Amino acid sequence: MSLTETTAQPRRRDLRIPLAALLIALAVAAPFIGSRYVTHSLIIALIFMLPAHGLNLLVGYTGLLSLAQAAFFGIGAYAAGLLAVHYGTPFYVNILAAAAIAGGLALPLGIPALRLRATSFVMCTLGFVIIGQAIAKNWISLTRGDMGLSSIPKPHFALGPWSFTISGTTNFYYLTLAVALLATLLVWAIVRSPAGRNMVAIRENETLAESVGIPTWRYKLIVFMISAAFAGAGGSLYAHYLTVVSPLTFQMYYSTTVLIIVLGGGAGTISGTIIGSLLFVGLTEALRVAPEMRMIVYGLCLLILVFWFKKGFAPLINRFWDAIGGAK
Repeated sequence: MSLTETTAQPRRRDLRIPLAALLIALAVAAPFIGSRYVTHSLIIALIFMLPAHGLNLLVGYTGLLSLAQAAFFGIGAYAAGLLAVHYGTPFYVNILAAAAIAGGLALPLGIPALRLRATSFVMCTLGFVIIGQAIAKNWISLTRGDMGLSSIPKPHFALGPWSFTISGTTNFYYLTLAVALLATLLVWAIVRSPAGRNMVAIRENETLAESVGIPTWRYKLIVFMISAAFAGAGGSLYAHYLTVVSPLTFQMYYSTTVLIIVLGGGAGTISGTIIGSLLFVGLTEALRVAPEMRMIVYGLCLLILVFWFKKGFAPLINRFWDAIGGAK
């Protein structure tokens, strides 16, 4: 054997496709593997994945920190609840209307807010949440105040001569899983488009992006509206699942939860939003049966993020994904 001859190293098997197939199988079979309460926890995680996807477009891809997701989440919940209770509209009409109303209201709110910078913008979005909760409490003729809306029907579908209602935890899980999958595919399409690349350019250097012809303010306004629409759709699912909506839907806790999902999972990554939703909502919801452990586990996750994973869990996930990719 000559000195220049090298022994070819065998290529490792690509394990990403089998792992992806396993994860899909687990997602489909989840209601039959775990208990009913585990399925409930997964439903809550999938619901909050929608506003988290919207916030990730705003924070992770455009570089705008917003605390307004709870306001648009509540608007979507009330919009869907009012339509279902008073008009008996089918679920797909309610969720589309909730997204449209939340996104539409983001337009007049975003026009003045997006002219502010940094801390001022964050405080302004916080004000939207406070105003939304005040309106929900005091517009009694519409929202019933602190009594809230009750007896919101389960998701109803009317397709020509066929009509059916989604009832039961398992069936609602599959509905929520389908909506979350569609939302994830929509976000993937947005970030892979030229518009998504322009959003990243604004995040990296807004002045430079504007100098090369990107209408930065217009982009920020559109992304703000899209982010609100995702939150409104999540609120619609939330209302149909719990069948009750109250001013507590506007509480600041929801905005901070969504923000932790995005930052903890990994801002600017779709996989981070998915993992963050399952970890920071699904796991903590499942641990409600052990309240003495719930906040300890939650706090430990936050400490691990602060000290070891400052960019969220997404970089770790991506390294693992690349490691099983079959490279030489």
